[in-house]
Formats: sequence, structure tokens, C-alpha cells
Amino acid sequence: QVQLVESGGGMVQPGGSLRLSCAASGSISSRGVMGWYRQAPGKQREWVATFFSVGSTTYTDSVKGRFTISTDNAENTIYLQMNRLKPEDTAVYYCRYRFLSDDYWGQGTQVTVSS
Repeated sequence: QVQLVESGGGMVQPGGSLRLSCAASGSISSRGVMGWYRQAPGKQREWVATFFSVGSTTYTDSVKGRFTISTDNAENTIYLQMNRLKPEDTAVYYCRYRFLSDDYWGQGTQVTVSS
């Protein structure tokens, strides 16, 4: 079993920044893949960013250059630094852990970008 707990969401004005955290516990493999997803009201959940076990990262086009995914392996925590936030970034953000047949999601954290 793996538990994922997100934190760091909130309300911010356009152009502002937030840093999301996802603390992972349980049967975590160093070869697992962790990522961030989001779901806006009335829309399907979409992928945002992935951190691969080899250290590489990838982002959806709409957040490239504004968001950065990183990890603290010692703490089994992943982060999503979000800069220059836009109203269209408003969503519930979820972290996800995958390794072989394991696939776990956190409970989500709300991010609202509004003036």
C-alpha cells in the first residue's frame, strides 16, 4: 500500500506562485514514477508533469516554463513549483505514484487563481 498526501494549495492572484507538496509513504520503490495531474470544474482530469526515477522530467505544453516538478528522495516527497499562475490553472491538483501494477492517487488539493 502507498499513501499520498498533497498540500500547499490555496488561492492566489494571477501572476502569483504556489508550491504543492505530495508526501508519499508505504511501499515506495525508487524506480517508481511520480507525477502531478489536475482537474478543473466540468473537465476531465489531465496530466501536468512527471518525474521519472532516472531524474528526467516532462511537462504538458500549457505549463512548460512556468511549473517545475522536483523531488526530495530522502523525504519521499514530490513538489510542483507553480509560477506565473493563470486563471486557467484553477483546478484540483492530484499526485500519482506508479510502479509496475501499483497505481495510487492522492486526495487532491485545490488551487484557485483569481483576482
